[in-house]
Amino acid sequence: MLLDTTLSFIGCGVMAEAMIKGILNQKLIEPERITASEPRQERAQEVHGRYAIRTTRDNKVAVRDAKIIVLSVKPQTLPKILPEIRADVSADALVISIVAGMRISVIQRGLGVEAIVRSMPNTPGQIGRGMTVWTATEAVNEAMRRQAQAILGALGKELYVTEENYLDMATALSGTGPAYVFLFMEALIDAGVHMGFSRHVAEELVYQTIEGSVVMARDTGLHPTALRNQVTSPGGTSAEALYQLEKGGLRTVISKAVWAAYQRSKALGEMAEK
Repeated sequence: MLLDTTLSFIGCGVMAEAMIKGILNQKLIEPERITASEPRQERAQEVHGRYAIRTTRDNKVAVRDAKIIVLSVKPQTLPKILPEIRADVSADALVISIVAGMRISVIQRGLGVEAIVRSMPNTPGQIGRGMTVWTATEAVNEAMRRQAQAILGALGKELYVTEENYLDMATALSGTGPAYVFLFMEALIDAGVHMGFSRHVAEELVYQTIEGSVVMARDTGLHPTALRNQVTSPGGTSAEALYQLEKGGLRTVISKAVWAAYQRSKALGEMAEK
């Protein structure tokens, strides 16, 4: 599926490195068939030393002769890079974007290619436990879809959607989601320390509680409401705590946060199209 192809990354940040690591761990491509462009010499040397892939500081060199190109730069940087590499991108290349908010039309117009996959991974992909939502243009044939699925699957689970507008939604929910979870974890740990636990003990309690709760929800198949009711006795500690959370508008705040992230993702795409 991928052994005979050549893969290039434009940008070699955290998510690109996670993809490279996953791809190599699963032996999908030999390291010498992977090229990554990185403007910082120290970072390029670091990635080369860690994975034995080819690195360059020249984006044009990176995409030359590449059959699959992964765009993994910041949203503000992509509009500058597309015209730079356009002449060196093969017309029949498969382009995979993990750039937040960047619409397929922008990439098509910037590179002049038709086979494009737009995806939204999240940071747990760094340990192979991520969630990636992706969609593809009609020009992405079945063989290309399998290649994209394998590459994105190197980060963890992947989910194909038929409409591009779901990508902005996924950006707000699963793409940004780890930030919400980490903030909640931080708040719980601080509350534990405030009560008198050492930070180390509070962290251990919170990490295991959240991990166990996620596994329980997934394994039982019960709705979160049913699981919450199981631990909420009338007049008990959980009931009192949940009352305060609801009184403080926790659901509303979370909903507003996700909606704000969704609007921001759409705005990034709109700015790039101007």
